[in-house]
Amino acid sequence: MKGAIAWFADNHVAANLLMFFLLIAGIITAFSIKLEVFPETTLDKINISVAYPGASPEEVEEGVVRRIEENIAGLTGIERIDSKAREGSGSVTIEIMKDWDLKKLLDEVKAEVDRITTLPDEAEKPVIRELTRQSQVVSISVYGDVSEASIKHVAETIKDELTNLPGITLAEIAVSRDNEIHIEISENTLRKYGLTLGMVAAAVEKNSLDLPAGSVKTTTGEVLIRTKGRRYYAPDYHDIPIITHPDGTNVTLGDIADLKEGFADVDLYAGFDGKPALIINVYRVADQNALKVADAVKTYLAQIKPGLPNGISIGIYNDWSKILKSRIELLTKNMFWGLLLVSLILGFFLNLRLAFWVTLGIPISFAAGLMLLPYNDVSLNMISLFAFIMVLGIVVDDAIIVGENVFRKQEEGLSPLAAAVEGTIEVGRPVIFSVLTTMVAFGPLLMAG
Repeated sequence: MKGAIAWFADNHVAANLLMFFLLIAGIITAFSIKLEVFPETTLDKINISVAYPGASPEEVEEGVVRRIEENIAGLTGIERIDSKAREGSGSVTIEIMKDWDLKKLLDEVKAEVDRITTLPDEAEKPVIRELTRQSQVVSISVYGDVSEASIKHVAETIKDELTNLPGITLAEIAVSRDNEIHIEISENTLRKYGLTLGMVAAAVEKNSLDLPAGSVKTTTGEVLIRTKGRRYYAPDYHDIPIITHPDGTNVTLGDIADLKEGFADVDLYAGFDGKPALIINVYRVADQNALKVADAVKTYLAQIKPGLPNGISIGIYNDWSKILKSRIELLTKNMFWGLLLVSLILGFFLNLRLAFWVTLGIPISFAAGLMLLPYNDVSLNMISLFAFIMVLGIVVDDAIIVGENVFRKQEEGLSPLAAAVEGTIEVGRPVIFSVLTTMVAFGPLLMAG
């Protein structure tokens, strides 16, 4: 330790170059580092989802889920497999063993699933992905004393326009009932045409599916064919044939039923300011900056507010970026006052030159720490900012201890160079061990998983 301290004290150019390098590197990192509310965490899970339009839960289980389970069951590193089969889709979730290489297992799962050749022709290509927690930034409330359909139409428009903005990738509507088409047929009408509800349902299902229909080989390559029969709005259902007469004429669904657009009959309600509402959650994705995402959302909302339909309002329901911004401001304010107080105290009781260099060491140490964050895959977030705020006090205390001891050595008659070396070495060991004890106290957090 003595050799390094003495060498830097005796080589001013090298010490100053290193100081400027750390300071500039830290400033550059501060403008490019990822900003998020909470650090990204993986769930150590892999999800395989497969769409199988028109299939019952039993068909999904037999044709898709079990075949995937059989193929991946032999892979090492799997702790548990959970599967779900529902109408039209199925999913398999893999929980991996602790400390296992998730990326490697993900590649192995993809390879095994790609080897499956017995999936139903109607099933779509499996989607395999690593499960992560989404990082929510802002929640927007769309509310008013109007119909649910009107609120949902405005909410969907806002969601689509938000995701088209630069820097915003993901926005989702929460607490929303699914759209449904209500088909109402009287018993008299069913008797008149000799129909049952089951027969009508089968005809509607047959004419409302979006299914793959094979492929055709041509001289220019293979062309995939898909039937686009899915219908989304009530008028689309009017022309579905229910009965076909020998002369070719049809009795359509519109002839025998009342068709209305509505919502699923589930007990689901959201309110804001005492009025019905829908919530839009906006997320930060990948390396997006949480503060920039929040600012883009607020700017957009301010622009569209004057043009909203009568009776509909919008407001910020939850803004996580405010908490992040307040922590950054707290760190900046504490650093400013820390630098000022250290400068005043050391300058008053010791001397101004020593106070200047000791004070300068505080932002340089922070710049060095900031520079190293991206190399350890650490972002600026609530946790890392708390660490910076806590460490600020330790750095200030240690700077005062070292500075005071150097000044004492000067008063004893040593030259400035010798005082800097001897004064630092004398308190260096206890200062280092005081920092190490703090690191040991927080060490268990490194093992928290």
